[in-house]
Amino acid sequence: MKVKTMSTSLEMKNIQKFYGPLHVVKDFDLHIRASEFVTFLGPSGSGKTTALKIIAGFELPSAGDIFLGKRSIVDLPAYERGIGMVFQNYALFPHMTVAENVAFPLTVRKAPRVEVEEKVRRALGLVKMDPYSGRYPNQLSGGQQQRIALARAIVFNPSILLMDEPLGALDRNLRDHMKLEIMRIQRELNMTVVFVTHDQDEALTMSDRIAVINEGRLVQVDDSKNLYRKPKNRFVASFVGESNMIPCRVEHVDRGIGKVTMGGLALGAAQLSGQRDGDEGWLFVRPEHIDIQQRAASSEVRNVLDGVVENALFLGEMTRYVVRCGNETITVKQQNRGQCQFECGAPVIVSWKPEDCTVLN
Repeated sequence: MKVKTMSTSLEMKNIQKFYGPLHVVKDFDLHIRASEFVTFLGPSGSGKTTALKIIAGFELPSAGDIFLGKRSIVDLPAYERGIGMVFQNYALFPHMTVAENVAFPLTVRKAPRVEVEEKVRRALGLVKMDPYSGRYPNQLSGGQQQRIALARAIVFNPSILLMDEPLGALDRNLRDHMKLEIMRIQRELNMTVVFVTHDQDEALTMSDRIAVINEGRLVQVDDSKNLYRKPKNRFVASFVGESNMIPCRVEHVDRGIGKVTMGGLALGAAQLSGQRDGDEGWLFVRPEHIDIQQRAASSEVRNVLDGVVENALFLGEMTRYVVRCGNETITVKQQNRGQCQFECGAPVIVSWKPEDCTVLN
């Protein structure tokens, strides 16, 4: 029998965290909807794990409040919050069997034996680990241990599940598989999930929304497509996906579109993010949005630059080019579908549409 959790919303209001003079979580205001999968994404030391520990109750905020639904939990100890947690190192008890590990949250709650057995069986079935109930953690692979840690976190039907870089210790193929499994379980249980990672691929693949964190602050909260296509600033553009970020100057603004120069080279146009005539900024364009050819393509309006190939790296499904255009280098990614392959030193033309580039501050 499939059981869905009673999912609930989570709200962090003006959360601050100090360690002495060090301000590690700053002005955190975030509302997570019931059944939403939200990822905290940021570099090491950005404060994302500290923010997760504050939600869990393992750290107390220096200021602010936390709500599950309409109920403030900021003063509740971790064991009274009813929140499931999956740690990066799994944190399984080595002296307990798989079934005993999964049952632990229920036994400490003094659940009846029949209920414990039924919920353990259901949780192990959900993570497809039924045949391993009598084994010990040291008899399992890393991926199997991760599944058991997940089963233990969901066995008591928490309304919110927190996951702190749970895929970090797995190899790439297993990590890709577990991403799909976590997404499946989250949908089946209708569970609110807060997931912490520094891996942008995990964040873009799994999340309903992504909260990008840098130096303790929420920099941008958005869905994957908007975050990738419309970053709000240079940090987000550089951290989420590969990007070209080239210093430029806005020469003239006309209805939100700017005539731009970079390194003395004039470009046709770029979308702006609030700049005015004469402002300095950074021209942002994704490598896959740039065409590379031996001659100018069509008569459509495009930004076009002459260049020379400095590096060509074959990546299987695509080739990654580094092209020298004046004083700047531009990275281009071209799908390998029979297009001409350019050698180092080849003269080329790179071009992109004005709507595919933005000037950021």
